[in-house]
Parts: sequence; structure tokens; C-alpha cells
Amino acid sequence: MTTSPAKERQMAPLRTPTDLGADATRDIAAALTGVLADMFALYLKTKNFHWHMSGPHFRDYHLMLDEQGEQIFATTDALAERARKVGGTTLRSIGHAARLQRLADNDADYVTASDMLAELAEDNRQMTGFLRAAHAVCEQYNDVASTSLIEVWIDETERRSWFLYEATRSNH
Repeated sequence: MTTSPAKERQMAPLRTPTDLGADATRDIAAALTGVLADMFALYLKTKNFHWHMSGPHFRDYHLMLDEQGEQIFATTDALAERARKVGGTTLRSIGHAARLQRLADNDADYVTASDMLAELAEDNRQMTGFLRAAHAVCEQYNDVASTSLIEVWIDETERRSWFLYEATRSNH
């Protein structure tokens, strides 16, 4: 028995038409959603450290982390919308993000400025790896739109890692 297009839409109301196959939709949406969960974790940690920064370089570090937080947050809508454009779904709640995130939270009452920057540098390096893995999934299915976006985010993540590393280097 053949199902009508109207009935198919009713059965799967969030299915977005795409020329990608079901495997591509599933794998790409999962890869992008995983990165999205980590981006939210990185965003919140960056803002946490921005809010709780202290010490002699307070102003410089506070401003740098604010800029980085804005850049990280800017990726979130594009990631979620890309997962939807390829026919998948994405995060639905903070709990959903927490179940998928791979980056560790930091709930410590106090973290020194140098430890904050070093931890964020390492998190951004991990994020680069997560982005490269998602890129490989998208590339496997010839999803050039996703790979193109991810390439920009890799560059941004590497830049954040570089800035954070340089801010923690000793002049010896």
C-alpha cells in the first residue's frame, strides 16, 4: 500500500525534504548535534570564567572571554539549523545537551585566571577535534554546505586556542 505525500508529512512532521539519503540525514544530524552540545558547554564555561575572572589582567581576560563567548554562541543557531536543513532534528533541552556533551564542566568555586585560560585552551583544542570528526561525516555524504561551515568554525576554534595559549605563556 502506498502512502500519500500528505500522509507522510503528517506521520513525520519534522522531516525536511533533502536530496541526502536517510543514512546521511541520521549521521550528519547526529554529528552536528553532538558538536552543538559541546558548543553550548564551551559557551557556558567561557561565560562562567568571564563572570568569575579575577586578578591583575582582569580587564584583558574578561574582555577576551566575552568576545570568545559571543563567537562560540554565534555557531549554535547555525549548527542547529543545519541539522534541520539536512532532514534531522537537534537539541531540545539543557538535559539533552548535557547527555551529549563531551567537554567537561567546571563548577569549582574558584579557579585562577591562568587555570581558566589553560582549561579553555584545552577545551578549544578538543572542540577542534570534534569539528574535524563532524567534518569527516559530512564529507562522507558530500554535504558541502556543512563542511564549509565547519571549516570556518575550525579556524575560529584554532584562533581561540592560540589566543588562550599565548595569554598563558610565560616570558622566560
